[in-house]
Amino acid sequence: MIWFDSSYDVIVIGAGHAGYEAAHASARMKAKTLLLTISLETIAQLSCNPAIGGLGKSHLVKEIDAFGGLMPELIDQTGIQFRTLNLSKGPAVQALRAQADKDTYPKLCSTILQNTPNLDIVQAMVTEILTDDNSVIGVAADNKICYRSKAVIVTTGTFLNGVIHIGELTKNGGRNGEPAAYGLSESIAKLGHKIGRLKTGTPARLHAESIDYSKMMVQPGDENPPAFSFKYQTPPCLHNQKQIDCYVTHTTALTKQIILDNLERSPLFSGQIKGIGPRYCPSIEDKVKRFSEKEIHHVFIEPEGRNSQEIYPNGISTSLPFDVQLKMIHSIPGLENAEIIRPGYAIEYDYFNPMDLYATLHSKIVPGLFMAGQINGTSGYEEAGAQGLYAAINAIAWIRELDPLILNRNEAYIAVMIDDLVTLGAEEPYRMFTSRAEHRIQLRQDNADLRLCDYAYQYGLISDERYSAFMKKREMIQKELTWLNETKQTGDSLLKIIGRPDFDMQNYLELRQKYAAESIDEAVTKQAFIQAKYSGYLQKEEQTVNKLQKYELHRIPENFDYNKVIGIRNEAKSKFMEVKPMTIGQARRISGITPADIALLIGTLKK
Repeated sequence: MIWFDSSYDVIVIGAGHAGYEAAHASARMKAKTLLLTISLETIAQLSCNPAIGGLGKSHLVKEIDAFGGLMPELIDQTGIQFRTLNLSKGPAVQALRAQADKDTYPKLCSTILQNTPNLDIVQAMVTEILTDDNSVIGVAADNKICYRSKAVIVTTGTFLNGVIHIGELTKNGGRNGEPAAYGLSESIAKLGHKIGRLKTGTPARLHAESIDYSKMMVQPGDENPPAFSFKYQTPPCLHNQKQIDCYVTHTTALTKQIILDNLERSPLFSGQIKGIGPRYCPSIEDKVKRFSEKEIHHVFIEPEGRNSQEIYPNGISTSLPFDVQLKMIHSIPGLENAEIIRPGYAIEYDYFNPMDLYATLHSKIVPGLFMAGQINGTSGYEEAGAQGLYAAINAIAWIRELDPLILNRNEAYIAVMIDDLVTLGAEEPYRMFTSRAEHRIQLRQDNADLRLCDYAYQYGLISDERYSAFMKKREMIQKELTWLNETKQTGDSLLKIIGRPDFDMQNYLELRQKYAAESIDEAVTKQAFIQAKYSGYLQKEEQTVNKLQKYELHRIPENFDYNKVIGIRNEAKSKFMEVKPMTIGQARRISGITPADIALLIGTLKK
């Protein structure tokens, strides 16, 4: 092996969604960064459903945008359909979802990365993490080159010792048609990280012209949908192009029977697959077995691009044999003559227990080693991208001996996800939902910039120009809320009137016109209305947060000796030593920890 003649601040391994966000963030923070990927042609590939956002996930994308990340910009520039979900419900659980163009999304990402200062991109498979005195000093790759760095961020997705299953057929691969990564898992495990196996899957891809859409319900995009990025009112990709329709069909009793008749040929039930799959996004054979009382399941027919003939049948992910997949698909209305372009498959891969990481995604075992994405047991592009960005911020902060970024659960969905992972672990693929956030009235997708842009500017992730525009927006919102509070109608302030159940956005606009209020930006109007509408709920949630804040802010020293906690249960002591919580708040959330354990811990810390 030969050492490369240049040294880097950060090396990012893998160029999926965690990888490109990590590399881009690191470079924007003016750190010399190297992105190593098995293939330059598959950067930012949408290997499963070509969609961004959705329930819980759009909140993460908006938070990535607040930090100046790439994902929101990419989907706003390459989306082919945009819809807001849960419009009939409150803004806390509304979510934006978009179909992406599978070809242009990764191409745009690759172009941006190649033109990002401080970032080098090299095609090579990393086989080993190199350490000196148990601290990271670089990586070794299969091109016989060793690369020096102060920190390494591992974002390898499903590639570590990946095995693909299609019925009885098994083959090695990180994705169908691409090689798996070997050596790196063993290297990380040797360093002391606990390894496990997980499973995910994808449906067959169908030829668009072989589908009978007349038997399905059309699902069009929204008129004038909002953008993911706070920089835009509407997605730029729709300024000169129409949205593409999706469709909805369903499985049938025959579909169910075909699957039940062939369960013994499914690697999921034959014992061939050992890894645990995602509970919230199961394969169709798993759904049929688990929900035996249901006769049908919805199938969403989603195009993969403006110029692509591939269709993604969302809802029938499978690892059944090809001949069974064909029968199953032909039993679905509108798909009777559908042609399979690529078969569905399951993939097993290595991941590492995220409880071996601090809340910064920094290894508790190997200084300088960070992990982000599916290697931590998560699923989904959005979860991966958010982790990659967060890991990069903290890697640079660690290198520069700055305070780490550790967000509280009332500040961001990113914080909820990471706290869940490092405190509770991931025994199955973790997926973000709004229900995971106990402060979701505060953590709405519409206010992510208000919550996080100050942090983004502090760590050098957004420009002076963007931060100035954000501060102006925040000032205008506050000015509008003050005006609403001070303006009275029949004795009540307009702020109080807006909070009435029957008062909507149109009523608010009419009030503004009646009182001749100055014209303001649409985004400011919307944000002021939401804050006014839910001010009572927000105040109650703020009071709850303030009560809990003393726990969240009470730090526990990194090398605290839990043997000093007199009277604590051995089980509690063992869990504290395993998780190494950074705050009392995190310690309280460890599974099996009681209020008595916390009281003893606080008492010892006070002494």
